[in-house]
Parts: sequence; structure tokens; C-alpha cells
Amino acid sequence: MPISRYPVPALEDLPEDMRERILAVQERAGFVPNVFLALAHRPAEWRAFMAYHDALLLKETGTLTKGEREMIIVVTSAANQCLYCVVAHGAILRIYEKKPLLADQIAVNYRKADITPRQRAMLDFAFKVTTASHLVDESDFAALRAHGFDDEDAWDIGAISAFFGLSNRMANLSGMQPNEQFYLMGRVPKPRS
Repeated sequence: MPISRYPVPALEDLPEDMRERILAVQERAGFVPNVFLALAHRPAEWRAFMAYHDALLLKETGTLTKGEREMIIVVTSAANQCLYCVVAHGAILRIYEKKPLLADQIAVNYRKADITPRQRAMLDFAFKVTTASHLVDESDFAALRAHGFDDEDAWDIGAISAFFGLSNRMANLSGMQPNEQFYLMGRVPKPRS
């Protein structure tokens, strides 16, 4: 099955900056996630997408852990029925949290997942931003504050949800398929060498 309904450029045909970034990801992960190649169909948009992705997910400020950021992505992606992002970010979530069942629980029904009340409040907010952002009001911010989040955290939660709304829609539009490697990542412990 093709990874996208749009043409996927060959790695050697990409501009050097894109090729270097993709090869660095391949070095760390052991494979190239299909999103890097599928979105490379439009290099200027790929660069903008990656820049915003990095600004949201690689920043050192805020109270959200890497695992919590991935929880937000999985909830958003499940609400948007995005196969690629649920599978890929579910794998990353399993690795960060070291809980092989958590990503599936969150994707199917985060309200019944093995998470803290603080994380539940965070995901309630993310889900509302994803499905009914026009209804977000002060009571939603108050619910976050009751769990120790401030307004900057609310911005982070909302921005991750909004960005992955875009990502989900592009993945669905392009018919992007998850790499097979994602399905098993983080499900069983790696053998110790």
C-alpha cells in the first residue's frame, strides 16, 4: 500500500536541509517515519510544519511532560479518526510513559484510561479544543487551574491540539499510512544486551 495518495519524493531528490533532518530521524529511530516523506511533497509547507512541530513539542518550558504532550496528540488524533497519528504517536506515548496499554486506552476512551486526575483535566481540555473549541470558556481554564495548570499550560495544551488537528487532516487527506514499526514499539520490553 502506498504511504500517500500524493507523489512521495525520493530522499536523494530532497533539498539538503530536509534530507539531513530525515536522515537524522532515521539514525535515531532506525526507520524513516512516513510523515517525513509524505509531507515532503511540498517542501516549503514541510519546513513550516516541522518548525511549528518543534516549537510545540521540543520546547524546554512549561509543565507538560513529553508523555503528556503525546497523550494530547493521541486524544486529538483519535477524535479526528487519524490512523497515522494515533498509531505513530501512540507508539511514542508508550515509550515515554513505559506503559504498553496506555496509548490504546487513551485512543479508545481516555476517560477510562489509567491516568491521573490532572491528566484527565488536561485531556478534557484538549478534547474540547479539538471537538468544540467555540465552546471553550473561563470554566475550562478554571478546571485546569484546579489541577495546577496555568494559562500558559492551557495555551500549550490548546496549541498542541490545534496543530495536530491540522496534522490529522493532512494525514487523512493524503491517505498517509503508518509505518509497520510503530505498531509494536513500546509494547514489549526491549531485551537487555
